[in-house]
Amino acid sequence: MKSFDDYLLNKEYARVERLGDKLAEVEPLIDWEVFRPIIREMYDNRTERGGRPNNDEVVMIKMLVLQSWYGLSDPELERQATDRISFRKFLGFPDDIPDRATVWSFRERLSYTGKDKEIWEELQQQIDSKGLKVKEGVIQDATFITADPGHKKVDEPRGPRAKTRRSKDGTWAKKGKKSSFGYKLHTKMDMEYELIRELETTTAKVHDSQIDLSQPGEIMYRDRGYFGGQCKGHNATMNRATRGHPLEIREKMRNKRISCKRSPGERPYAVIKTIFRSGHTRLTNILRNHTRNIFNCFSYNLLQLNTLTYKSDKLANAIIK
Repeated sequence: MKSFDDYLLNKEYARVERLGDKLAEVEPLIDWEVFRPIIREMYDNRTERGGRPNNDEVVMIKMLVLQSWYGLSDPELERQATDRISFRKFLGFPDDIPDRATVWSFRERLSYTGKDKEIWEELQQQIDSKGLKVKEGVIQDATFITADPGHKKVDEPRGPRAKTRRSKDGTWAKKGKKSSFGYKLHTKMDMEYELIRELETTTAKVHDSQIDLSQPGEIMYRDRGYFGGQCKGHNATMNRATRGHPLEIREKMRNKRISCKRSPGERPYAVIKTIFRSGHTRLTNILRNHTRNIFNCFSYNLLQLNTLTYKSDKLANAIIK
């Protein structure tokens, strides 16, 4: 009966595939099975005492990727994964679709066990194994992820006593004349392949220059907001004029060259905020937001890997012709 059901599902999916399915394109780009042992370590019900069977580890990872890619809430993710055949195909047509509570609990486990970081590190290893290592240099940048400041009095403390819808860890920051409340996503992207290599999540008030994602030997391109900040790699930060010390022509020309090189670093934020619709968060602490940012960057890298594959295939076909 199972094989007959699979036949019907695949037959139903065939039309969707003919129309084009982006999920089917990205699914084979990485090895999903290597994430299984990472997730399995989170659970302690594989002893003699037993326990309720866990949901399939790969299905849970893919659920969070779908959530990031389409900007879905937990209830909407459950609904869409149940309803859309392209989602079910991406998940491998599982017998049971994880419900909203399971998704929330899984994401919480990732946050508090640190397994989300191990998943990110494994993705980077897979990217490197494809020959997509950092070669030309890297770009560091940051963007605000806004949150709900709530309607409480300013002098009332946040922290654990804050209500659920009110951000516990978010802070205020001002850039120019605009004030923002929430968090900051800091990323490091390589220049050649435009893949995100590292990320960090902080509250909004943390200045960009306090976060250094560079590694020794890397050429790090950064805007003038990082001027004066530490850099473990080769510092290619734009100069900034200070009181009584205006920029010289040579420094202005240098800034212009760096600006041209670092401008692609804005693209991931455009994708995350406009396509993934993740420029605003309802999550209430920094740990949960970091997990969310990891999967947003994970999903962006999948999208970029698909773009690189398309360009590579197109170039190969052009050479053959």
